[in-house]
This record gives sequence, structure tokens and C-alpha cells, in this order.
Amino acid sequence: MTPRDLLGAALRGLSANKLRSLLTVLGVSIGVGAVIVLVAVGNGSGKAVQSRLEAMGTNLLTVSTSGGGGGFARGQAGPSAQQYALTLADVAALSDKNLAPDVASVAPVMTTSGTATNGDTSYTINQVIGTTPAYLPATNTPVGSGQAFTQQDVDAAARVIVLGQTTASELFGRAQAAVGQTVKLGAVDFEVRGVLASKDSTGFNDPNATAIVPISTLRATQAGYGALSQIVVQAAGKDRVDLAQAEVTQLLTARHQVPADQTSPFRITNSAQILQTSQDTAATFTALLATVAAISLVVGGIGVTNIMLVTVTERTREIGIRKALGARRRTILGQFLIEATLLSLIGGAAGVGAALIVTRFQLAGVEPVLVPSSIGLALGVSAAVGLFFGSMPAHRAAGLRPIDALRHE
Repeated sequence: MTPRDLLGAALRGLSANKLRSLLTVLGVSIGVGAVIVLVAVGNGSGKAVQSRLEAMGTNLLTVSTSGGGGGFARGQAGPSAQQYALTLADVAALSDKNLAPDVASVAPVMTTSGTATNGDTSYTINQVIGTTPAYLPATNTPVGSGQAFTQQDVDAAARVIVLGQTTASELFGRAQAAVGQTVKLGAVDFEVRGVLASKDSTGFNDPNATAIVPISTLRATQAGYGALSQIVVQAAGKDRVDLAQAEVTQLLTARHQVPADQTSPFRITNSAQILQTSQDTAATFTALLATVAAISLVVGGIGVTNIMLVTVTERTREIGIRKALGARRRTILGQFLIEATLLSLIGGAAGVGAALIVTRFQLAGVEPVLVPSSIGLALGVSAAVGLFFGSMPAHRAAGLRPIDALRHE
């Protein structure tokens, strides 16, 4: 028989039991669709995390003390606590191009919380940041409306404030309406210079529920004269982050006279390393999802084996007649292999179509990102599943002796 004849015979065999063939195709399509969709969800989740981290800047270093949160509270026991506290003098040293040539900018950071009021409206701000103008570009925190405060405001300890989108909306109803207004933070009046552009949430905390003021103003009116919470350092380029980190470590170790045999009291967070870690985690997560989905594809393949075994049993007498009339072993083998492969390929195509539709929508808050290679791989695997799981029933059919097949009832 020619390949065309074998294909026609396989199609007639499948159409003879339409419902059974349809259920087998459904099992394979679910497996193929699950692989494509879950890989797309994993890839989309990884892309979302990556874009958020990149938005923060990949050449950013955050310096804090290993006591957690940076800085030591006043009154904490131990002379080493004060010795290793981060200060504005450290910021000045890190800003020296002769001491740290690979550092582009440095911004001190102090954080506190407070209640802001506008008339009868009040809102508790969990993160009030005291810093300098260099903080905004270094952390990729643009101003959406109005303007940021200046270095002159810092020098004069001006009572000006920049609000996050959530904070401005809670106090003034509309974020844009806050610019130029006066808001009371604690017992001090502040002029609203600007409102920050909206940021996507990266966790449970709302990044828009914040306020930023000059660090000199915060130290004078809110947080006293304690140590810095952290220092934000921007490297001169993505390829100079490691060099900048080494310079920061060496400079702080020397300034605070950290003994050589002691673990560094300073914790330096490298945003590039965080990005790489997140990418590795996302790849592992995607592989795990694909593995789980592949199990359903294997289950679909077992269904192909089961159906083909039933088909061979039902058509034993037909096989005996064909063999008695001169049909070769390879002809019988080819026909049943083609039937099994067709079931898998049709199921694979249906699964791909369903996956293309499903991935157009958000799933669990994640925007799926299709991986083209996963479509080709899923179709290839579905064909391989048909060949592999259909080979045993096909060999069983091809191995029947004509006399035994003709005697079968």
C-alpha cells in the first residue's frame, strides 16, 4: 500500500469510532494546551518581576548596616553601634570622585512614619523619606506633576514635600490637586511641591503611599538627629556596579575602622544581583510549571495506548483477513502507527489553538507571554507521544498470526 492508502485507511479507522477518537484527542489537547499556557504564565511572571526591578535601576547599590533597616537607634547599647552608624560624612566621602571614581551619585536616606492632614482629612504615611534630590533619579522615581525639591531646599531645610500618588489622592481627592497646597505632617506645615508618578506594586506594600522631604528638614522636624537608615549609591554604569561596590565597601570599612578579622557590619544590596537572582528563580518556576503540565501530556499518551489496544482487539479478525490476503507486517504496523500519530497531532493542534486563546487573558493577575518555541515543542512532543505510545499496540497488531486472527471471535 502507498502512504496515501495507509493514511486513508487510518482516517477510516478513526472515523469508525468518532466519540472514542474525540475523547482521546481531548486528552492530548489538554496536555499540550497546559504546557503552552503554564510556560507562558511562568514567562510572563518572570518578565513582570524583571521589568519592575529594571525600573528601579540595574546600577543601584543600597548600603545599610547589618543590624537590619540601616542605622542604629539612639540609646542602643554598645559603642560599636555608634561606631558603625551611617552618617552624612560617609555620604560626602562616597561622593568624592578621587575616593570612589566609579560612583555616579550618592543620596542619604532617613525613613520614618507620620500622619499627614489636610483640613479634616488625615492619612497615615508608613514611609516618610528624608533624602536629597539625587535620590529620585538614582531610584528611577520620577515626579508626575509639579516638581521635586532642590539642593537649595535641602541646604535651607525648607519645609517642602513631594507626595506619592496614593498619599496625594487620600488627602486631596485628586493627586494633581495637591500641587501647591499645604499639608501638615505631624505638627509642621509643608508645601506640596510635586506628586510622584505612579509605581506598580512589587509586593504587599503600596509604593505610592509615601512622601519625600529634604533630609535636613526631616532631621530637624521629625526624626531628630539619629543615624541614616541607608545610603543609595548609583554606579557610573551597568558594567561598573561591581567596581563601585568594592569601592564603597573599602571606603566604609576604612572610615569606620572595621577590624580585618571581623565580618563587615555593612550590608550592600546590588540591584544587578537581585535581577539575576529573580531571572534564575523565574526560569526555575517556569520549568517547574512545564514539568507539571507535561505530566498531563503523558496521561494523554497513556490514553492513546489504551484506545489503540482496544482498537487492535476489535479489529483482530480484520487484521487476520488482510494478512491472509497478503498484507505485509510493515503495512499493518504503519497503519496503526499513523492512527496513533494522527490522534496526537490533532489533539496537539487543538491544544495549541486553545492555548492561543487562553493566553490572551490575564491569569491569576499575570499577563502570559507566549514562548514560540513552546508551541513547536508541544506539537513535536505530541507527535512523539503518538509514535511512542502507539508503537506497542501497532507492533501487537502487526505480530498477529493470520490463523490466530481469523479464529478470533
